[in-house]
Amino acid sequence: MSTEIALLTADVEALTRRALLNAGARAEQADALAVSVAAAEADGIASHGLAYVPIYCEHLRCGKVNAGAAPRVSTHGSVVRVDADAGFAHLPIRLGFAALVPLAKQLGAAVMAVTNSYNCGVLAYHTEALASEGLVALGFTNAPASIAPWGSATPVLGTNPWSLAVPDGDGGVHFVIDQSSSTVAKSEVVRHRREQRPLPDGWALDRDGRPTNSADAALDGGSMAPAGGYKGVGNALMVEMFAACLAGATPGVSASPFSGTAGGPPRTGQFFIAIEPGATSGGAFDTTLQAVMKAFAAAPGARLPGTRRRAARTRHRDEPIAVNAAVHEAVAALAA
Repeated sequence: MSTEIALLTADVEALTRRALLNAGARAEQADALAVSVAAAEADGIASHGLAYVPIYCEHLRCGKVNAGAAPRVSTHGSVVRVDADAGFAHLPIRLGFAALVPLAKQLGAAVMAVTNSYNCGVLAYHTEALASEGLVALGFTNAPASIAPWGSATPVLGTNPWSLAVPDGDGGVHFVIDQSSSTVAKSEVVRHRREQRPLPDGWALDRDGRPTNSADAALDGGSMAPAGGYKGVGNALMVEMFAACLAGATPGVSASPFSGTAGGPPRTGQFFIAIEPGATSGGAFDTTLQAVMKAFAAAPGARLPGTRRRAARTRHRDEPIAVNAAVHEAVAALAA
């Protein structure tokens, strides 16, 4: 019996939307989140695809996510501020970008802070949306504490990814970076526990700060290993400054977890910087970027960040996505 099932991207999106609506989500919230789930599957990021939908539905039903959230967007000078109203992050970000993009093009640069928010899924999904508008985009999102400061075993910072997307001038991107501050995204550890598989070396630490291959030890009082050790902690702290402090959101040490039903809405945050590259470079951006891209192309074996993801996305425009059969069955039951 096959352990996978073939689905088109549109099928993944429709299935996700039905499951979210059944769990009580407003149509606008369900639509925005379903598109991103389908995109994650198409990009080969299964941990943020259909596998996460049962958690989203659980959080709608228990109140960790506000099913009836009505995001509010306001602007002040070059700043866009969005209150997500404890709902999913995707709709607030989409609504905020509608104000951020024209503002950045008009002023040369603008920023957007999202507060009172939730897990935003694949961060690069959002920065790429800005890059497709011709803007260089930086994004930050904080998360519940799971990384300990260097020298300690007590988690105080989240896995806190950051992302950079660079436009190609034709509505696409030259490259995109989406980098977690931990060695691996926490969702991957959750997936290993669900599938009862040991963790690879270097992914996590137990409650005493010792390396562990047990997902249970990592998730029950342990912590995520910071990427590059001290540097990973520095990255996590930088993201916390943008996505929590500057956004006026809940810091990771006080946020409820993105898993389970305890603790109410996490109320974490996101922060985006959108830059019109022609304005800052005096028109030299394209020429300089081409020089960098040419050097990459000439380097034997070099691969730009995000290349595999975009190749998978292109392939799945015409070919079905191979989805874990058990995951599909679980989401189909929620969508029934």
